[in-house]
Amino acid sequence: MLQKLYNELSLLFRRKDKETYRILYKVLGFLPKNLSLYQTALTHSSHGPRAGKKNFMCNERLEFLGDAIIDAVVSDILYSRYNKEREGFLTKSRSSLVCRETLNAVALELGLDKLVVSHNTGRQHNSHIYGNAFEAFVGAIYVDRGYGMCKRFLLRRVFGKVVDIEKIIGTNTNYKSRLIEISQKRHIPVEFRLVEERNDAGGQFFASEVYVCDKLFGAGSGFSKRESQQNAAKEALDKIKMCDKEKISIESFGEQA
Repeated sequence: MLQKLYNELSLLFRRKDKETYRILYKVLGFLPKNLSLYQTALTHSSHGPRAGKKNFMCNERLEFLGDAIIDAVVSDILYSRYNKEREGFLTKSRSSLVCRETLNAVALELGLDKLVVSHNTGRQHNSHIYGNAFEAFVGAIYVDRGYGMCKRFLLRRVFGKVVDIEKIIGTNTNYKSRLIEISQKRHIPVEFRLVEERNDAGGQFFASEVYVCDKLFGAGSGFSKRESQQNAAKEALDKIKMCDKEKISIESFGEQA
């Protein structure tokens, strides 16, 4: 309580960047020591100026670091919370908690979408930029305050408020993993094919198809190969569910007149 009061009073005496400190304090729950780290974390590469021949003042390096830190903290939390579960459950649960959809939702809930600096404002590009910024944001916390503060932030500000761990683990939105599990149980072949890959003004774009028993069961696109495969797998799962409901064999799917 005293620490919180001290932090809030400290804001009143910070003349330079007072508003920035106030906004970050609201998101973080603590005052940054190195403000520039968080400003870099919220700067997309489309906006960041060159600082030298090989360095860019953008969030890509912090994103790389934050991705690893989030994996470590989530693994730490799952290992402690589910102390009787096996490695397979922990791995699948971590994948669900750190997937792009979850990180995007977290970034939006924290209001990072209003803080990110980017020249790419198209709706498609924005579908993944905020999740990347959240990873960079966690990377900034790690460099600024260390692993302990990262874990505290994720536990209190993310998994304690924004993300319902039990609900996400129960839902399991890793559609590709679920499709592969079904194929193994039923002994049916599944093949993912990358049908398009390009770079445009909004970044990289991928399109994938998934074939079940050599039949096209799903198509999906996204800003990463994984995202496009997840979307294709989701469509395939819906069709398999329809086949089961109507008692149609997967092998004969699409052959009905």
